[in-house]
Amino acid sequence: MHLKSDDIIRLEIDFITGEVPPPFSHIFKLKLSFSKNFVNTQFDIQYTDRESLSPEEIIDEGFTMADDYGYKGEIPKLWEGIFKKLYSASKWSNLKTLGESGGIKLLAKDVHGKMIRDIPLNQEDWYFTCQDFIQAIYEISKKEAPMQIRYLEIKKDKKTLVDLVYKFSIRKVVLNVNGKEKEMDWESGRDLASLVFIPDYDYDLAMEEEPEKNGQYLDCGDGLWHEFEKGIINLDPSFDAKKKITQTLSDLL
Repeated sequence: MHLKSDDIIRLEIDFITGEVPPPFSHIFKLKLSFSKNFVNTQFDIQYTDRESLSPEEIIDEGFTMADDYGYKGEIPKLWEGIFKKLYSASKWSNLKTLGESGGIKLLAKDVHGKMIRDIPLNQEDWYFTCQDFIQAIYEISKKEAPMQIRYLEIKKDKKTLVDLVYKFSIRKVVLNVNGKEKEMDWESGRDLASLVFIPDYDYDLAMEEEPEKNGQYLDCGDGLWHEFEKGIINLDPSFDAKKKITQTLSDLL
């Protein structure tokens, strides 16, 4: 019998990557307390098994020599409802330890002092929620700027610029089309962001300056412009991610 989500006052979430090789392999721990008008948060992430790699090999994969990070602080209270809703919707394995493939395990404590340890079956839901929450931590601590995606469409020398800024801390997307702010709900914006990271990007063809020629271009958050026609590559032949991205962005116009 698991706890009533409304009664939970603390969650501890542990994650390990399992069989993922370095420099990608890592562990993280989140400790969340829900007894105040904010989510009292402790977060630690450590990258593992890098001893066999040279600094050059680590940097070539897009990492640094100081990727471990820790945070203690306050995250907006709206996240309490997000985690409690997820807990309530989860099904459980009744296992206490993770296998070789890694994943997430939980400890939950309620107002009556009862504690439950378990491993959720809906691992992907927990993982992506934790990733969004970690992004909120990075944003509030100013470790990273808010995520930004830009889309530029040039037809017959007419420019249309779509600018999306993701504020994970308050789960809000600020959408601007040619400087005019529009409404966009969080889930739709989050789905678009997920789509953007499906294709591969050819950085040899990326442009630092804003393009001037007719075409469709995307800045996926790295500050560089990638042309859909040549600089963005679908990895899965059965799913046209490029077309889905442009369709979604066109709908915003």
